[in-house]
Amino acid sequence: MYLERLELLDFRNYENAEIAFPSAGVVVLRGRNGQGKTNLLEAIGYVTSLRSFRAPTNATLVRSGADTAILRAFGRREERELLVEAEIAGNSGGRTRTLVNKQPLRRSADFADVFTSVVFAPDDLALVKGGPALRRDYVDDILSSGDRRFAALRHDVDRVLRQRNTLLRQAGGRMSSDIASTLDVWDERLTNFGETLGDERERLINTLRPLVERAYIDISDAGHSTVNLQMLTEWRVQDGNKGLAEELKASRVHDVSRGVTNVGPHRDEVQLLINGLPARTHASQGEQRTLALALRLAAYRHLAAVLNDAPVLLLDDVFSELDDGRSRKLLSYLSGGQMFLTTAIDLPSGVDWAAMFEIDSGVIR
Repeated sequence: MYLERLELLDFRNYENAEIAFPSAGVVVLRGRNGQGKTNLLEAIGYVTSLRSFRAPTNATLVRSGADTAILRAFGRREERELLVEAEIAGNSGGRTRTLVNKQPLRRSADFADVFTSVVFAPDDLALVKGGPALRRDYVDDILSSGDRRFAALRHDVDRVLRQRNTLLRQAGGRMSSDIASTLDVWDERLTNFGETLGDERERLINTLRPLVERAYIDISDAGHSTVNLQMLTEWRVQDGNKGLAEELKASRVHDVSRGVTNVGPHRDEVQLLINGLPARTHASQGEQRTLALALRLAAYRHLAAVLNDAPVLLLDDVFSELDDGRSRKLLSYLSGGQMFLTTAIDLPSGVDWAAMFEIDSGVIR
C-alpha cells in the first residue's frame, strides 16, 4: 500500500498544499524546527489511520482562523485505487467525516481494509516509561490493524465493562438480589469476550517477542543484550489462577463497594525487560528510546507479514539520538514499503532516499 498524492487545506500551518510521493522507498521531510515537517507527517498519519499521533482532539488540527481542515489522499492498495477524503471540524460542535472512494466510512474499524500505518514519534518514550494503558493500546492497535474483527472484540469488551461499571455505581455500595443476578449476566459476557481478548494478546506477544529483540539489537548494536515482553494478567487460567469467571466472582463484593470492575483485561500489563530487568525503572533513557523504536519496528514487520503488504511507515525525528552507524542500520533494517521520515539534520552518509522535500514555514519545496 502507498500514498501517491496528498492535498491539504487549512491543516495545522498549511493553508493550501499539494505533494506527490514515490510509491516506495524513503521519503525525507527536512526542515528547521517549527517549520511544519511534523505537521505534514501528522497529515500523512491521519489519512492512513484516521487519527493524529500528536493531538488529543481533532480540533487542534485545524488551522487557526479556519472552521474545518480538509485532507485528500490518493493511493493504492494492491490493485485497488484509493481516495480518502477527511473533513475535520475545528470546534466541538462541528462534524468530522470521512469518505473512501466517495462513500461514507460507516465504522472506523472498516478503515483497516483501506490503509494501515505504523508511527514512531519522540513521545513514544512514554510507551516504555508510561502506564500500562499505553502498552495495552500498543498491543490492541496491532491486533486491530491486522484483523478488523479484533476491533469489534475490543469494542465488545469496552461496552460490557462500561455497562458493568454503570451497574456497580448504581448499586451504591450495597449488594441486592437484583444487582447480583444482573452481575451474573455481565460477568458471563465479560468472561466470554475477555478470555478471547486475553488469548489474542498472549499470542501476539509471543510473536512480537523475537521481533522486538532483533530490532533492539540491530539498532543498538548491543549483541549481548536480551529483550523480553511478558503479558501479566491476574485472571487467566495459568500459574494457579482460576480464570476470569472465578476471579470476577471472588472480586464481586470488592467491586460493589468501590463501584468499579477491579479484575479483567482492562487491568493487564505488558512488562518490558532488558537483560531481565524492568525497562521502565532500570533502563537508561537511551535504552528506553531504542526499545520504543524497536517496538514500533516489530509492529511494522509483523503487520507486513500478516497483511502480506507493508504498512506505511512514519518516523518522526528518528535520527536525533542515533549516530550515523545506527541510523544506517535502522534504514537497512527496513525495506519493501513506503517510508516517511522527518529530520532537521543532514542524513547519515550513504543513505539512499527516493525523494526529499524541504519544509519552510508551511511551504513544501
